[in-house]
Amino acid sequence: MISSDSKPNNTDFQISPIEWVHAYWVSRCIYVVAKLGIADLLKDGSQHCDILAAATNTHSDSLYRVLRALASIGIFAETQTRCFELTPLADCLQSNVPDSIRAMAIFRGEEHYYKSWGNLMYCLETGKSAFEDLYGMDLFEYNEQNSSRGEIFDQAMTSSKDSYTEHLEAYDFSSINKLIDVGGGKGSFLAAVLEANPTMIGVLFDQAEVINRAKDSQEIASVISRCQLVGGSFFEALPQGGDAYVLKHIIQDWDDERSLAILQRCHQAMIEQGRVLVIDYVLPPANEFSGSKFIDINMLVMCPGGRIRTEAEFEDLFKSAGFKLTKIYPTQSDVSIIEGVKIDIN
Repeated sequence: MISSDSKPNNTDFQISPIEWVHAYWVSRCIYVVAKLGIADLLKDGSQHCDILAAATNTHSDSLYRVLRALASIGIFAETQTRCFELTPLADCLQSNVPDSIRAMAIFRGEEHYYKSWGNLMYCLETGKSAFEDLYGMDLFEYNEQNSSRGEIFDQAMTSSKDSYTEHLEAYDFSSINKLIDVGGGKGSFLAAVLEANPTMIGVLFDQAEVINRAKDSQEIASVISRCQLVGGSFFEALPQGGDAYVLKHIIQDWDDERSLAILQRCHQAMIEQGRVLVIDYVLPPANEFSGSKFIDINMLVMCPGGRIRTEAEFEDLFKSAGFKLTKIYPTQSDVSIIEGVKIDIN
């Protein structure tokens, strides 16, 4: 189970209830400055709002008011009247920096996402996805049909390689000969693992249109000689012969029935005594604080039956798919690596 030693409990927050009610104001301000690329415009130093407004085709005084509000909570700083610079909290809103969250801020703030959260009551009334109610399809079908949305989704789901250090420190990948990254997007995680393990070979597996985007990306270029790119559906069949199959933030997107189907495809494709590595959040108990409890609500709103699971729920799911849950490896972030070993289910 994830350790909560470094996390606050629910009595440690000093934010008043009314401030929590207004919290989405901050989120919307972050979204618009991310969308406009304000942090990128400040990378070389302080700029006046008139210059920023001209560069972004916005109204200078209105932009100033947004930046002034964000500066009051440490995101940007006003250095002189109507002049702003980056702060440590604003650095991550730049496009091409380690641990950038710009793409995530845009993705979370776009119309289809923000509107879906506005439909949260529908989830409580029906137990179904608010996104599907609004758009008549699930998020993944939507991204497939809207290429620009699919691209920003890819960017939002792709962290810098520096952020994978915590995974490599938490789990020993060195004994794996052939690693299959199921639903691996553009391959940044697989590339990081392959770079750290020079004798390993890998397979990047995702939907055909995602694989097509991966072929033109830089994420996998450094290890392409040891990596095969395969398109398909993880509900149907997976590349054969891997001794480990990794599912990074995949199981959380689906209900138990479809999660079980994905794990069963892994079981069928892997070698005897193969491993499945689920990289996901693990819910802590009762009143213990964890951001994963709100990510769980995001799964309810946005995904087709998605949910964040407890250790016991993972254990049951693994058992049903033919795996023994052997260990949960916490990382320095909020996610863990949940390891399962293939067992004979006959």
